[in-house]
Amino acid sequence: MGMHIYFSGIGGAGIGPLAEIAMAAGFEVSGSDKQHSSYIDHLKEMGITDILIDQSYESIARIHAVHPIDWLVYSSALTIEQPDAPEIRFAKEKHIRVSKRDELINEIARLKQLSLIAVAGTHGKTTTTAVIVWLCHQLQVPISYLLPAKTSFGPMGRYLRGSHYFVFEADEFDRNFLAFNPWLSVITGVSWDHHEIFPTRDSYKQAFVQFISQSEQTLIWQAEAEYLGLNEDKRIMVLDPANPRLSKIRLKGLYNRMDGWLALQVMLRVCDAPIEQLIENVNLFPGLSRRMEQIIPGLFSDYAHTPEKIRAAMSVAREMVKPGQNIVIVYEPLTNRRQHYMLNEYRDCFAGASQVYWLPSYLAREDPDMRVLPPSELITHLSDPTLALPADKNDDLKRTIEAHLNKGDLVICIAGGGGGSLDDWLREQFYA
Repeated sequence: MGMHIYFSGIGGAGIGPLAEIAMAAGFEVSGSDKQHSSYIDHLKEMGITDILIDQSYESIARIHAVHPIDWLVYSSALTIEQPDAPEIRFAKEKHIRVSKRDELINEIARLKQLSLIAVAGTHGKTTTTAVIVWLCHQLQVPISYLLPAKTSFGPMGRYLRGSHYFVFEADEFDRNFLAFNPWLSVITGVSWDHHEIFPTRDSYKQAFVQFISQSEQTLIWQAEAEYLGLNEDKRIMVLDPANPRLSKIRLKGLYNRMDGWLALQVMLRVCDAPIEQLIENVNLFPGLSRRMEQIIPGLFSDYAHTPEKIRAAMSVAREMVKPGQNIVIVYEPLTNRRQHYMLNEYRDCFAGASQVYWLPSYLAREDPDMRVLPPSELITHLSDPTLALPADKNDDLKRTIEAHLNKGDLVICIAGGGGGSLDDWLREQFYA
């Protein structure tokens, strides 16, 4: 038997696809999650059948007794939510190797001699990573990759024998990205986030500066290079958003076009395709789940959860809307903790909407000492508070959305949460 890796939180978007990659790379794989999901069904169909819907000390002990575990891999959220997580406690007592997912990514890259292409940034990571993967598929460049969102053109995680590159999101949460020394790093956009990890704006910026210093080469926009105070360096390639060829990318939304251009720049460094062919292929990018994804005609779901991401979503909506059609937003903020830092940044982020329905924040990894800010209070921080109304996920909201759809309005639901979020609710209520 090969090395046995146990994935705690295997149903999550960051851990599950990595389990698929580990299995394809030749490891024995099992795992656990606190709740069942369709993604766990998918993992079982892929051959990862040893999955527990239970994260107790006793359950992992039973698996270990039958098939000794060599390595436990967990998501950062686990120890933040549960510092004394039973599975980690068991592993440490049994002297089983324990790490976050970054260590395993590095190990697979080392064993399979893969060059890391790491996409980092506060926003735009998932889209940029997905476009890189899409372009590799279109140009038949063999690629291994890890994606935290579903696409129509491949699984979320893939190890491909014979590939030379591993493309993945290098997330700054819990300083995860500082575990890597990429062959090429890509910086999308940078604005202060994850305040519980980075207590000051400067500490956030410094983490990105350190990540860039650990990379052999870096692609970064001019504004981000200036924001981070980067000095000129032959390893840092600064991109100009005014490049006239960027205007040939026709994806909806300025930020999506910029993400597409970043992906194109990566491809120029891994294959010899002409730039015009790359632009053509970027324009065929079919999108990915929860990034302005159509649920039913007129109703869309988007993952935006910071003011910058909301502005990006609104820029796409303004390009989608037909003459005379209204844009209606249903917004569920992600975490109460984040709201305390974002209050004064909302202002005009919903510019272009005729109406906003503001839901209570989706709670996760919260500071119990922080007062929960209600929608009625958050709304007052908009430049025009009359634009928004407090709402909740209930039958009234469903009827309201249906009424807007019947009038021909474009309804965009913005939510960053996972299970039980507005996105989940939408799919339950409106999917045919």
